[in-house]
Amino acid sequence: MGKETQSQLFEIGVYTLADIARNPNTGETVSAKQRVHEIIEAAKLADEVGLDVFGVGEHHRLDYAVSSPQMVLSAIAQVTSNIKLTSTTTVLNTVDPVRLFEDFAILDLISNGRAEITTGRGVFVESFPLFGYDFNDYDALFEEHLNLLMEINKNEQVSWQGKFRSSLNNAEVAPRPDQKELPIWVGVGGTPLSAQRAGRLGTGLTVAMIGGTHDRFLPLINAYYEAGKLAGYMKEQMKVSVSGHGYIAATMEEAKDEFYPFYANYIQTINEQRGMRSGVLQREVFEQWTVPESVMFIGSPDEIVQKVLRQRELYGHNRFMLQTDIGGVPFDKVAKTIELLGTKVAPVLRREINK
Repeated sequence: MGKETQSQLFEIGVYTLADIARNPNTGETVSAKQRVHEIIEAAKLADEVGLDVFGVGEHHRLDYAVSSPQMVLSAIAQVTSNIKLTSTTTVLNTVDPVRLFEDFAILDLISNGRAEITTGRGVFVESFPLFGYDFNDYDALFEEHLNLLMEINKNEQVSWQGKFRSSLNNAEVAPRPDQKELPIWVGVGGTPLSAQRAGRLGTGLTVAMIGGTHDRFLPLINAYYEAGKLAGYMKEQMKVSVSGHGYIAATMEEAKDEFYPFYANYIQTINEQRGMRSGVLQREVFEQWTVPESVMFIGSPDEIVQKVLRQRELYGHNRFMLQTDIGGVPFDKVAKTIELLGTKVAPVLRREINK
């Protein structure tokens, strides 16, 4: 992000981490092939209903379908026209920044300037031994790789020296993207130091709001704004994206009834993946996670609008991203949420915010 003033129109989008989960209602599990094709169809629908952004995550496990967001986003670029295409997130600790930039520069050329990179440190650790990195260097790798990525994004030729990869001496990094610079975001979940790093470097900030209430995440956003101010950026120049889980239906009760089995399945699966013993998420606990103070986006279109507007008052963010295809939610229900988000929620948010 440059230090020139940028347009800050509010953006609405959806993202996927491409988990492959058993449908708790039918017992069926889709293949990785079907999952990837459904993601492409979801992005096509998101573009058709006028959403602004579509994101694809990165994992290196058999229970996830996408290890290379840029490959899937390139396929999506061919069936969409306007929607921005971002990773959510790229595990920057364990990818070479030069290769990453070149891949997304190609995506930017294919999509006529719609590519973005959202970087993160990653929750799972499989990519470290897979690509020959030491998990003990977890944060140092991210810091070094992010700094190099930012340098490459600004300059066609780069001279650089670091700790974890070979030096660059007037290296040409090609091709260059269609945009002057690729938009780069840093994803955070709960670490103020990560938010401060994003502010210091002038990247966008993506806050993954997975559980809790609104006030839990305000310190992260404040830390980002403060660090950016100290680095010489004006608040209007800084970009904040809020992302979270959710499901939209005609009424709150319908949304809760339809989404609960899948979300309970998701919570149990995630806990097992992290080596935690966990029973089934009780319905009464799930109900508590859907109240207005919660960061879960579950309800009717009007209720989603009100929750996003409330968050906007708190955070002053520029982008809202919804994840709905988790825990085995079938594609027809994913499509319903995307359609309601694009046709019922987004127009009201734009009218209220972009005045």
